Amino acid sequence: MNQKLMFNYLHGTDIWLYQRKDMFRVNTDTSLLGHFMKVNDGDCVLDIGTNNGALLLYASRFTKGKLIGVDVLAEACELAKHNLDYNKILSYEIIHSPIQEVNMEPVDVIVCNPPYFPLTENVNSNPFLQVARHEIHLTLDELMNQISRLLKDNGRCYMVHRASRESEIVACISAKGMYVKTLQRVFDENREDAVSLLVEIVKYPCECMELDSICLKR
Repeated sequence: MNQKLMFNYLHGTDIWLYQRKDMFRVNTDTSLLGHFMKVNDGDCVLDIGTNNGALLLYASRFTKGKLIGVDVLAEACELAKHNLDYNKILSYEIIHSPIQEVNMEPVDVIVCNPPYFPLTENVNSNPFLQVARHEIHLTLDELMNQISRLLKDNGRCYMVHRASRESEIVACISAKGMYVKTLQRVFDENREDAVSLLVEIVKYPCECMELDSICLKR
């Protein structure tokens, strides 16, 4: 096996996947989002910034519909294909492209673990982690534009992000004609403030927003 590869399981499942040691790897936010998303049988699912395909593998537990992953990194696309093939996923497409340049029919579900940090913050020296963590290729505003463009009417998007950007995220969603249906704040028991947000976005008016929180114990 390539020395750069690790073989790990997805928390709460019996799914295993390969990860590169020098690239972004599955973490707590990945697991939380994988269990937070609601996917129905037959749904077509798009993962924006698919990386190693972990979120598509989470989605594969619930749907036989087509799974589509998009990533700007060729190495990530290669790894995602390898993991989907390893797990015998038959109906999938991995696209090596900026999401802004992808033309496709709108989908039922979008899932995304996007870059959290603006370029004004310290940028990681690892080029793979730069793309994964910093808004080099995809800002929050651009992400919401693409979600609105690629999501079917009545479709759903599930996203994880930094809690410190909550007000900005909610405002940006609303500005694009979408609505927050569910917002779940994630707390670390050792910190007073929330650390992450899990957000369910819908593309139709919603009269209320469900608020919830969970605490991560160390």
